[in-house]
Amino acid sequence: MVSKSSSSIILDSFDLSILNILQRDNMTPQRVIGEAVSLSAPAVQRRIRRMEEAGIIQANVAVVDPAQVGQTITIFVEVEVISETAELIDAAKREFASVPEVQQCYYVTGEADFVLVIVVPTMTAYEALTRRLFFGNNNVKRFRTFVAMDRVKVGLTVSLPG
Repeated sequence: MVSKSSSSIILDSFDLSILNILQRDNMTPQRVIGEAVSLSAPAVQRRIRRMEEAGIIQANVAVVDPAQVGQTITIFVEVEVISETAELIDAAKREFASVPEVQQCYYVTGEADFVLVIVVPTMTAYEALTRRLFFGNNNVKRFRTFVAMDRVKVGLTVSLPG
């Protein structure tokens, strides 16, 4: 992960075009990106570095198919906490974020306080995780589990103009 800078930058059409290409394949050579957006490779490199430093590009990662590495079960969990003090909410955020099986964690409005996306190899592994994360947490009031039957669309691509 690239650390976020406190400064914000204004993205122009070149930046948005570069981001669209990188979201499809972040291994695209800068020379190829430059040809696609009518900039030199060094100009593309400078723009990418600037967007990384500003925290717009947060990471360059490989997207792994969980089933191909034995993580065959995707589970969505709504978590409702007892107390919503800032200190306890922050503690829950830290705990959920620290668990490798938790792929995504959202602090949300509505009946639930958190929605988690969890990937595990077996239901036995999920049960052990629930004991640790939910039953072992005095601030968890209840949780609801939804097991995905099929991965229809998965991604983190942000829709951008350009």
